Amino acid sequence: MADIPVYLVAGFLDGGKTNFINGILEDGFARKERTLLICCEEGEETYEPAALDNVTVVTVEEEADLKCSQLKAWEKQYRPKQVLIEYNGMWQMERLYREVLPANWVLYQIMTFVHAPTFELFAKNMGQLMMEKITNADMLVFNRCTPALRDALRKRNLRMVNRRADIYLEMEDGTSEDYLTGDECPFDLSQEVIEIPDDDYGVWYVDVMDHPDRYAGKLVHMKLVMCHSKKYPGIHCPGRFAMVCCENDVQFLGLIAKGVGLNQYENRDWLEVTVRMAVENHTAYNGKGPVMHVLSAAPCEKPGQEVVTF
Repeated sequence: MADIPVYLVAGFLDGGKTNFINGILEDGFARKERTLLICCEEGEETYEPAALDNVTVVTVEEEADLKCSQLKAWEKQYRPKQVLIEYNGMWQMERLYREVLPANWVLYQIMTFVHAPTFELFAKNMGQLMMEKITNADMLVFNRCTPALRDALRKRNLRMVNRRADIYLEMEDGTSEDYLTGDECPFDLSQEVIEIPDDDYGVWYVDVMDHPDRYAGKLVHMKLVMCHSKKYPGIHCPGRFAMVCCENDVQFLGLIAKGVGLNQYENRDWLEVTVRMAVENHTAYNGKGPVMHVLSAAPCEKPGQEVVTF
């Protein structure tokens, strides 16, 4: 049985999914290949009739109705060469991967579209639903950005959540910008001592790992939880636990640390440190990476939120 490529268009209402589908169809996406378009969400926008030549549109109104058996029936009836799915933002994607797609329906690309003005609201109230669509995306587009929203999204450092996706910011005037400019820095490097707020450790960790040279020689102050490496005996790597996507995806984000007195702290002890950053060769990095030279350390109370998020 021949493989059928599947292109998944994900996101919440007002994200721009339908407009995107209209655009690629008008550009000839389905001109040569018979296409099945599965619509799982009815928004304000509609498909352009002129763009639907060689396209069959089917609608699924209830998540329970999206079944593998139904997809196989459509395959037999319409014999598509490729499939587009406009997915409902309120439906979990994992079920689609595990239970719904037939074995010969190969997921080629996931494109997620986000309405920038409501992103923070959705991320706060429906975090897991929002973040799964971001973490799984091959292309991520935030539309209707204002300059303030654009800057806030860049400061959030979404590259930690998804490092492989191409991310674009669509401005209100119709222009588009790459998410990464190569120049952005989420912290004021002109400070004598760079303060890392408890909630922003994850943002700082990603930035220092991606751009260790920009912090070389800088003083940094923050709270960390101690970790003594099992893989590299005698090496200290304090850091923070971070929830990248959901509660089942908690990772420890630690950095190599050097300094007198670090042995006195047990694993999981909280300490407040001032460090001078450096870039050094270390086996843990398989080359050069950021190293914290601890100038001062003292026990401290753990933050109200022990696990950082992005």
